[in-house]
Amino acid sequence: MRKPALWAALATLLTGMAVAAPAQAAVACTVTYNKTWEGGGGFGASIAITNQGDALNGWTLTFTFPGNQRITNAWDGVPTQNGANVSIVNASYNANKASGAQWTVGFNGTGSGANPDTFAINGTTCTGPQQPQSLMVTPTSVSVPEGDDETFAVRLQSQPSSNVTVTTTAGTGDSDLTVASGTPLTFTPSNWNTPQLVTIAAAQDSDTTNGTRPFTVASAGLTSVTVNATESDNDGAQALVVTPTSLSVPEGAQAIVNVKLQAQPSGNVTVNPSAGTGDADLTLASTAALTFTPTNWNVDQQVRINAADDADDDNGTRTFTIAASGVPSVTVTATEVDDEAPSNSYLTEFQTQYDKIKNPANGYFSPEGIPYHSIETLLVEAPDHGHQTTSEAFSYWLWMEAQYGRLTKNWAPFNNAWNIMEQFIIPSTANQPGGQSTYNPADPADYAPERNLPSQYPVPLSTTVVAGQDPISAELQSTYGNKSMYAMHWLLDVDDVYGFGTGRGSSLSECGDNTKRVTYINTYQRGPQESVWETIPHPSCDTQRYGSSTGFPSLFIQGSTGNQWRYTAAPDADARAVQAAYWALTWATEQGNQSQISATMAKAAKLGDYLRYAMYDKYFKNPGCTSPTCAAGSGKSSSAYLLNWYFAWGGAMDGAWAWRIGSSHNHGGYQNPLAAWVLSPQGPSALRPQSPTADDDWAKSLTRQVQFYTWLQSAEGAIAGGATNSWDGDYQQPPAGTPSFFGMAYDPDPVYHDPPSNQWFGFQAWGMERLAELYYVTGDLKAKAVLDKWAAWAISETTLGSGSTYQIPNEMGWSGAPAASFNTEGGTPGPNPGLHVTVRTYTNDVGVAAGYARTLIYYAAKSGNAAAKATAKGLLDRMLLLKGSKGITVPETRGDYNRFDDSVYVPSSFTGTMPNGDTINSSSTFIGMRSFLKNDPEWSKVQAHLNGGPAPTFTYHRFWAQSDIAMALADYGSLFPNG
Repeated sequence: MRKPALWAALATLLTGMAVAAPAQAAVACTVTYNKTWEGGGGFGASIAITNQGDALNGWTLTFTFPGNQRITNAWDGVPTQNGANVSIVNASYNANKASGAQWTVGFNGTGSGANPDTFAINGTTCTGPQQPQSLMVTPTSVSVPEGDDETFAVRLQSQPSSNVTVTTTAGTGDSDLTVASGTPLTFTPSNWNTPQLVTIAAAQDSDTTNGTRPFTVASAGLTSVTVNATESDNDGAQALVVTPTSLSVPEGAQAIVNVKLQAQPSGNVTVNPSAGTGDADLTLASTAALTFTPTNWNVDQQVRINAADDADDDNGTRTFTIAASGVPSVTVTATEVDDEAPSNSYLTEFQTQYDKIKNPANGYFSPEGIPYHSIETLLVEAPDHGHQTTSEAFSYWLWMEAQYGRLTKNWAPFNNAWNIMEQFIIPSTANQPGGQSTYNPADPADYAPERNLPSQYPVPLSTTVVAGQDPISAELQSTYGNKSMYAMHWLLDVDDVYGFGTGRGSSLSECGDNTKRVTYINTYQRGPQESVWETIPHPSCDTQRYGSSTGFPSLFIQGSTGNQWRYTAAPDADARAVQAAYWALTWATEQGNQSQISATMAKAAKLGDYLRYAMYDKYFKNPGCTSPTCAAGSGKSSSAYLLNWYFAWGGAMDGAWAWRIGSSHNHGGYQNPLAAWVLSPQGPSALRPQSPTADDDWAKSLTRQVQFYTWLQSAEGAIAGGATNSWDGDYQQPPAGTPSFFGMAYDPDPVYHDPPSNQWFGFQAWGMERLAELYYVTGDLKAKAVLDKWAAWAISETTLGSGSTYQIPNEMGWSGAPAASFNTEGGTPGPNPGLHVTVRTYTNDVGVAAGYARTLIYYAAKSGNAAAKATAKGLLDRMLLLKGSKGITVPETRGDYNRFDDSVYVPSSFTGTMPNGDTINSSSTFIGMRSFLKNDPEWSKVQAHLNGGPAPTFTYHRFWAQSDIAMALADYGSLFPNG
């Protein structure tokens, strides 16, 4: 991204000078002016311009402010202002605009007044605004408890030229449901993008029916929107809540019905499922009763329905009754889905794999319903214990449940997965003490350099290095009504094995909520060389109970003490959750069931809104920064429009201070262009972020991500590492000749070096799978060009052997660099004949193979590439021969487990203890701070290796890998129904 114009200095140089507009054959244009934020005596605006005339070889935009507004800084154009009159001249990089081109300039300012309404390009008056208008309503389905109310939000799609009145009227239906407030609503040219609430109330009555009523949201000249409201009875007469009441069950598989109570009982309630009349192939997996107590009454319990695998091709039905004494029973209708045709064999295998993952006896989920990183506990890779979990695991769970809904029309598990995610790994306001109320977007964080080695920590904070402005905080606060962040923290200690939670006697967790087992923790904090074997685990909320007398922060920042909290998001996981939501919406809409997931779609759009922090430099510095004292970003000038490695936020436990940072490092394997498309104006409206500038940000990100893949593509076809805006972690000058991407220096191993971050083929499979889905959905030809070359390379490096044997790339080596720097808006980077990849080792890893197969499946389904389809099928067929009782696995030898007794750097000034009493000091080792691992049933294999024996072999059931296998089977069966 280019640097913002230093307009104040330029204005001094240009004052009094006449700026001649270039001559043009025919100028015609439309302009839309949008105010993006306002408050504290300031405001921001963006001006969207469309060239409807001949090509422009330089342009000057002129307009007049109606009030006392003054521009303070701008980007994508160089402004001058004389009184109320403003001229914005093109920047050096965006002077040439073809006929039909669209572009945007933005600025921040002071003062107040009405928006300007007359604009000219090169002296010719433009028309506008031309942006289409519509009503944005979220959600479009609400459930309203009797005697209570529920709200939905309304805003306009674009800025109007005058006030717009919106009314909500009740249609035909249950008269207990009425509009309590919020009609009429008035939207003005200044508040059009601020959501306003309509409240629907449900009267308390004596009947036990759950009536419905539609409400029409309308405004003159605009298409109306219908919101469907359902009354939720709570008359003391207990009811069973059963979801769904109609479902499909593939032959040889199971489907799930969720059951809970509507109201809290005074004592235990026993619920009995039973089979009724119909197809005898459909049976209950268990007729055992479900018991609901005054404590767990509102927690779903499952009834599973089996469909026998038979020789007929009839899709029979059968009714099942869910009943409890004194409570109206509920009937569930199940339909058998025949799998006799060859096209359904992979779908059946999906259901088989899905059932293994969801089987409680197999141990994939905690008692709270949280997916573990793996079934096995003795596992060290990114997490350092198998019963931790990551945001990655949650995103794969959502994706798998979307596939389940695709095949069964049962969307309750998908909604449940998001609810569990929101409960445990998206920190609530209670888990963000102070709610970031003291966060100052003009001063987002104090600067601390990143160092190359753990031994160079702790590092000092500096208040003299100026951080840039956070340009999206104000609109997020305006949109959602508070300053709390909505994003997943990347790591949970699900079983509290470290003891940072309440498992060791405290009445509250570190973060002050009532979670008694599941604990937010972190590990990596000390530069690119810090592997998992060199980390020091610590709580995300530090109250000085453990570590040294001042907690853990002084290990990382000089002089830092406890009583603070901090969370870190892994943007690829949050983007994957949005990707999963898109497919859920697509498949539910095909079924006519989109209303069942509308509330979850609104949450996914919100997650995508906050995910924009992944676009920004760590300290909101401009791309191309080569010194800590480089110019701070303003407006959106510090956005790279890529998905960086992380963003983080935190503050004092008492709320006295708060901060937010992005990351300066961008990895090719983290990009998700499909999620960018979903959240852009091209995507479905149900997943449109509510903040006024969010969808435009994602439209830019979509273009930038595809360009990034192209710029990083090697001569062979693999995608190289990435780019950084902070060389050496301290905004240093990159070596001479280093090519750059929109100002950011090429880095073959961005973020971490032990092992090198782009050594693993899994990042290739993950990144290209998302690009393949974008190509499948949109037909993007630039995406296809990257995929054509990548797929040919990957297939050439794949071996399909006999039986269950296969080999795919594992570790790769790199040489060379991109051929040239690239910073052309809308352009396409050229080839890289001097950038090369070498496959060093090969693997039969099942998780990576599944992700790789899915890439080839989507690519082949759109392009018709026969080799890609055959390779994907060959991998799946061989993996199916590896089936076990808990999933599909292969044994793996862990030579790196000789590092269990590696030394971990701890400064001599730091001494402390872990919750179990393990000592933390300058003599600490990895296992010395995790002595509980020696009690693991598998530890003896590691100990034998440490004593000089061979490297141990393990078989792991990683949640993400087993989920991806299931989804690869579903994708192949659905996209290639004829096998």
